[in-house]
Amino acid sequence: MRVMVKELQEGCILSADVYSKTNCPIMKKNTVLNNELINILKLFLIHDVYVEKTLINGMPFTPIEVLEDLPDSKEKSEQAALRLSDMFLRAVKEYKREFKSWQAGLPINISRIREIILPLIEKAETSISEIFTLHHFSTKDDYIYQHPVAVAILSAFIAKKLNYNKGDIVQIALAGCLADCGMAKLSNAILFKKTSLTVNEFEEIKKHPTLSYKMVQKVSLLRDSTKLAIAQHHERLDGSGYPFGEKGNKIHFFAKIIGTADTFHAMTSERLYRSKQPPFKVLEMMSEDQFGKFDPVILKALMSGIMNFSNGSKVILSDGQVGKILFMDEKAPTRPLIQLLNSNEIIDLGKHRHLFINEVLTEAIR
Repeated sequence: MRVMVKELQEGCILSADVYSKTNCPIMKKNTVLNNELINILKLFLIHDVYVEKTLINGMPFTPIEVLEDLPDSKEKSEQAALRLSDMFLRAVKEYKREFKSWQAGLPINISRIREIILPLIEKAETSISEIFTLHHFSTKDDYIYQHPVAVAILSAFIAKKLNYNKGDIVQIALAGCLADCGMAKLSNAILFKKTSLTVNEFEEIKKHPTLSYKMVQKVSLLRDSTKLAIAQHHERLDGSGYPFGEKGNKIHFFAKIIGTADTFHAMTSERLYRSKQPPFKVLEMMSEDQFGKFDPVILKALMSGIMNFSNGSKVILSDGQVGKILFMDEKAPTRPLIQLLNSNEIIDLGKHRHLFINEVLTEAIR
């Protein structure tokens, strides 16, 4: 099939010789393309080529749209018309394609990962409330692809709240997205197991931060601090994490951000062998039940996101009652004052510890 050069990806196979202004082809039929060869085609100003419908890894080839080649005004208007959730679902589809290429042995295409993630973190800056609804889109079968994209968005949100500059925010988001790339080196039998993992299987899962680090080690567009964050994203302040059981200041701050985002999204998502839990409850568990594992400054930045569910937002409590938020204390955002809609009774969740907010009704999100 005939495709534009800008739509090519690593693993494409030429189905016809490619000529420029010479009698001899600059690339011959059956050449397997990598990024270097694709760049050569661009240098020769080749507009389109013929490729096989199947990649070298056996996967079908679907031409990809390169957002950076769109006119700025068109790109911005198209993205502005989309909700964050729509962009998230599209990004997951693209990430899934990349993940499958890693499973087939292809290296990470960091430019492609940037194209997937950058529009999302820009959109998220103006769609903060939507960030805290992304867990609704997690499904048991596709969680492994949805999780890294969501972690990238959440990590960027936290970094923004902590006043990191744009360059750092991008690196943190990329680290969040690639933290689990090493999962591609594990067997599908473990990745998609529908029952609880055995001890030995969990030990295999615990290898993924190291595998991820090895996959990104030679990616020049990632800083050393970003690569270290990927390696350490499952370490915890109290030394209970893995793979090395590092403690406190021995864990890079970027890794602490990603680890917090990773845990939050995992606990609020539907997974193959674990049920999801409400975001308000998860934040409370992370700050109380898992006290000492996460940096309190980072947790506070993450919690600030739910302050966007402001006074008047409708909520469903854990006992099924519906109410609206009357007052949210910045010091205890998971425990606001609630007025029940059926009785007008006012409940202080700070004094009713057995109750918690189960859901924020989406029509109340601003």
